[in-house]
This record gives sequence, C-alpha cells and structure tokens, in this order.
Amino acid sequence: MEMNLVSEKIPAVYAGNEAYMNIIGRVSVRQYSGEPVNAGQLSAILHAAMSAPSGVNRQPWEFIVVDDPDLLARLAEALPYAKMTAHAPVAIVVCGNRERFLDGVDDVLWEQDLSAASENILLAAHAIGLGGVWTCLYPHDDRVAPVRSILNIPEALIPFNLIPIGHPDHQHQPMNKWHPERVHLNRM
Repeated sequence: MEMNLVSEKIPAVYAGNEAYMNIIGRVSVRQYSGEPVNAGQLSAILHAAMSAPSGVNRQPWEFIVVDDPDLLARLAEALPYAKMTAHAPVAIVVCGNRERFLDGVDDVLWEQDLSAASENILLAAHAIGLGGVWTCLYPHDDRVAPVRSILNIPEALIPFNLIPIGHPDHQHQPMNKWHPERVHLNRM
C-alpha cells in the first residue's frame, strides 16, 4: 500500500475542522493594538497551557502573568529579542519548577513539557482572537538572569520563555511552512 503524504493541499476533509485550522493558521504576532486582554481570556489561555502533556504527569510548570506596564517595559529593555513586550498588554513567563523535575537521565523532560504548554498558550491565544510570540530565555544566562531579577523569581524556578500576548494590530497571514521533502515514510 502506497501512501501519499506529500500533497500540497490540506486534505479537504480537514479544511473545515476548526481545531485543525487553528493550528495551521497560527502566526507569531509582534504588534498589538493596545486593547487590553481580560481576565477571562487569560484564564482560558492558562487552562490550555496546563492541559499540555507532561512526562510522568509531573507538570513542572509555573506561569508568571505580567501586566504591569513598567515591568513589561523593563523586560523589553533587558531582552534583545523581546522588544515587542513593551507594547503588549500582557506577557506570560513560562517557568520550570525544579522541585517537579524527574531525576537522572529524564531530568531534561521538563523542557519538552514546557514546550508543549507554551505551544498550547500560543494556540489558545490564536483561537480566541489574540496573538503572541514565543521569545526564548532558557538556556541563555544573559536572558534568564535579567528576567529572574526583574520578576524576583526564586532559584527553584527556571524562566524558560516569555510570551507577549495581545490583540493583533492587523490581520496576519500564516507563512507556508509545508516542506514535503522533509517527510519520510518508514526510512530515510
């Protein structure tokens, strides 16, 4: 049986599926309208974050929601790739809690867990009409240290990334990231 995995089009049966199209249509948003993000929207996003899969269900995440304009400006000033944070109404710092990491060779699974939670944040924001962008903190000490200092984050937590979130200031079109030459069936 031969499978055609490299079609250029989204299979028609999925083109109308709301959840699937949310994934396909998600974009990184770096410019915001200035309209506030409300508590209900933030709660929905955080519920989605905590619904992520987690190795051995350790759920090693902690989330710091930042809506103080002074703190957002300080974070933007300190982080070379997160300047848009100064113009976002809110940002979420996704942190790993060392007390919930696994031991031994599996102690790095927290990075996968936090990545899944972060993607859920971005997908949930997009699904409810907001936009965000993943900005990397960990493993760069020159990014982790200022965030730790600005937000008074204890050593038990590792700032993993910072996700500014807001209402997009314009309609963004998703990039075509489909590269069929990167799909392999059974073997290379």
